[in-house]
Amino acid sequence: MDDDEIRALVTRLARPHASGGNVVERAAVLADGGDFAEVMAWITARGGVPEAIVSTTRGGLHNMRDETRPDATAQTARRFVLPPGALTA
Repeated sequence: MDDDEIRALVTRLARPHASGGNVVERAAVLADGGDFAEVMAWITARGGVPEAIVSTTRGGLHNMRDETRPDATAQTARRFVLPPGALTA
């Protein structure tokens, strides 16, 4: 994919973010079927950063989690935030 194709793809998938930039869902990029690694590299090269993961864990018997599992702490970011102007040519 060339730069213009990736820019068009990300522009189509992006939504406005409270920071003034844009946000792109990781799942949307995967579902599009393009070269995921190349698109993610493009986003990162233009200042895109993973959105902070907010823990919604609450106390209580039914919400207890085993924090010793390896996948309990290593989460993949679901959204990537691009700075304002990153999608303009």
